[in-house]
Amino acid sequence: MTEATAFGVSRSFAGRRWLLKLVDAAVERDLLREISPVLSRLLALRGITAKEAADYLAPKLKNLLPDPDVLKDMPAAVARVSAALVAGERIAVFGDYDVDGSTSAALLSDFLTALGAAPRVYIPDRMTEGYGPSPAAMNVLHAEGMNLVITVDCGAAAIAALEEAKTLGMDVVVLDHHRVDIAPPALAHVNPNQPDDTSSLGHLCAAGVSFLFLVALNRHLRVIGLYEERGIAEPDLRLFLDLVGLATICDVVPLEGVNRAFVRFGLGQISTLSRPGLAALAGVAGAKGPFTPYHLGYVFGPRINAGGRVGRSSLGVDLLTAREPDKANDFAAQLDLHNKERQAIEKLILEEAIAQGALQANAPFVLVSGDGWHPGVVGIVAGRLKERFGKPAFVAGFEGGMGRGSARSIPGIDLGGIIRAAAEAKVIEYGGGHAMAAGFSLTSSQLEGFRKFVETRFSGAGPALAAANDLCLDAVLSPAGANVALVQEIAAAGPFGAGNPEPLLGLPDVRVAFADIVGKAHVKLRLGGGDGTLLDAIAFRAVGTPLGEGLLASRGKVIHVAGRLRQDDWNGRIRVQLEIEDASPASP
Repeated sequence: MTEATAFGVSRSFAGRRWLLKLVDAAVERDLLREISPVLSRLLALRGITAKEAADYLAPKLKNLLPDPDVLKDMPAAVARVSAALVAGERIAVFGDYDVDGSTSAALLSDFLTALGAAPRVYIPDRMTEGYGPSPAAMNVLHAEGMNLVITVDCGAAAIAALEEAKTLGMDVVVLDHHRVDIAPPALAHVNPNQPDDTSSLGHLCAAGVSFLFLVALNRHLRVIGLYEERGIAEPDLRLFLDLVGLATICDVVPLEGVNRAFVRFGLGQISTLSRPGLAALAGVAGAKGPFTPYHLGYVFGPRINAGGRVGRSSLGVDLLTAREPDKANDFAAQLDLHNKERQAIEKLILEEAIAQGALQANAPFVLVSGDGWHPGVVGIVAGRLKERFGKPAFVAGFEGGMGRGSARSIPGIDLGGIIRAAAEAKVIEYGGGHAMAAGFSLTSSQLEGFRKFVETRFSGAGPALAAANDLCLDAVLSPAGANVALVQEIAAAGPFGAGNPEPLLGLPDVRVAFADIVGKAHVKLRLGGGDGTLLDAIAFRAVGTPLGEGLLASRGKVIHVAGRLRQDDWNGRIRVQLEIEDASPASP
């Protein structure tokens, strides 16, 4: 629930209405007996009661980890992989090239390797093979002598590939989380988003599903005595949580239930830099711990993804499974170089995409395309367009009449469902994904038909679009109150991400003591409170936008600002900086 407006802002520099979230006063009052006022408000806004506060602020994996067997087909999957290990069969792990796919493949590779059964890891080439298993790939694995294929973060919709595997006499176990309406022809399909699964674990990413599979497999192998019989040390699954936490943030799944524990413990494990690949990646990025979800989503994640976007698709898995520091450093250097290439490509495409999107101001969504647009960056561009225009975005890159696209959505609009419906109606060649992020392929002749199909699905989306444009503030702050202690208090309600957004704070009536452009696209400011306290602030990628223009034109004026507090460690000096989301002229 929200009040009508915050600070009377009905139209900010970015054209948004500001609302201040209402809190349950009774819940907040009960929390105040145990914790600080700031935390009390933040937890009350999240529906956390005084009885739940301690477990919420200190999530324990042992309390939150579900029994893996609640997932449909989990016992069958465990039984088949266990039998393969006992019999010494050759196992292939087939993954995806993004962070979730790479970490999932690395999880299984690490576990099976520890048991002396190192698998063949197959990551398809994004440019030549596309996403997921194909009949051709299954033939390659069969020719190499594989008896069992385990797909991770893919496979749920790969009907033709799995039928080919069955024809070849190979068993397939699917570990996936993508929503499907038809069960694939696999020996076992472990997926919380499949028909008839009653686990209520649909918020897991693929690495989360894979981790639960390893928990179940580890338990089974212990029961049948395999570790004792072979004199093998039981793998410590806690050491795998760095990969699960990384994927949970990068795949933008809701931070609820066990996902909060995955990220909390994963961050702790990553901060030890005990995994050579992540240590090497931190080195090339110049990142130092303790790490936060920001580092996972914006430092580690983009570099791991870069191999699949513009380089060699298997580089991410190679990095995460590397045991020798020299090899890890080499993989990290390659990924960092590919990430720079990705950034340059993205910049060129984004400029064209923004120009096209600006012509669609009256449409409820943005759909842009271009010849030669690299398929490895269309997802990032779609995300940028969604942020810029405040509505769902579809981006497709065409080559030789065939296009590959990605879409990013806003809360309340299920783009994955729309795209799957378009594929089922033969409006496009292929489509799938989640509510907030999805992918598709189509021919150039299908583009306009796809646009019209999407338009029909957006006919009732007005309320969701209007709500997405509202800026909802969690609390009110002054520059004097913006200190390191407050940042640490707010962090206690984390980790933040999808489903648990970082608190958005409103600072009314602050004076712009300084405003200028830094770098090529950012606006740096110094904001003054009524008592003369100054607070550093920055608006990233704001140059050339209504927000950036409004901020630069407000030098010496009083404005309202909304943003998120960051602890900034620069040259050994710890300070607080506000990362601005929006701003508005103050009432005269």
